[in-house]
Amino acid sequence: MNWDPVGVPDGLTQRARAFVRAHCVRVDALDVAAWREQWLGFGVPPAEIDRVADYQRRWGGLACPPAPLYDGGPRYLNADTPEPSPDEGWWFEAGPRRTSVPYGFMIGPTGEFGIHGDHWVPLHATVEGWVESLALANHAAANAHQVTRFTGDQVAVVDLDEYELVPEVEGLADSWWRDDDTLVAVYTGEAEAFAAPDSRTTVVYRFASSG
Repeated sequence: MNWDPVGVPDGLTQRARAFVRAHCVRVDALDVAAWREQWLGFGVPPAEIDRVADYQRRWGGLACPPAPLYDGGPRYLNADTPEPSPDEGWWFEAGPRRTSVPYGFMIGPTGEFGIHGDHWVPLHATVEGWVESLALANHAAANAHQVTRFTGDQVAVVDLDEYELVPEVEGLADSWWRDDDTLVAVYTGEAEAFAAPDSRTTVVYRFASSG
């Protein structure tokens, strides 16, 4: 019997599915059905409530190990009341903050995973992309034989033209790059959210050559 207590959502790579099964758990999360009528009374469009309900079905209660930046990311994935923006549409909370950071984790109008500080910055085009990035970070930290971190203007020393973009993370402000024996993680979310270029971070993971 193939018993999956975590309930791994579809749409993930084999690496990310293995990461979720091995390192993530499910905890209690918001029941959207219990809030639907109240949200409708607040003027939330039915389509937005359905979007939150779909998020909760797939991701609600998923608790993963801390992310390398953003002080670990959400404690677990769990939506809250959708909020409108005059210019950008509707978004909702992706999950509660793990630590005291000056921004919230949000799901954007077209499903992006991002942060809202001084303004909204999508980090990945989908929640799947965020989970894929966590899986890559876990793999890289566990297996790299050398890790080098660059911040601020130092990030310019890493020439990304030498690497291939990792497509499954669906990177926007943040992205991952690779070659045969290297993974490169690029984080610009906090820098963009607060117009703070010193917050740019690039982490280079080098692996022992198989040759």
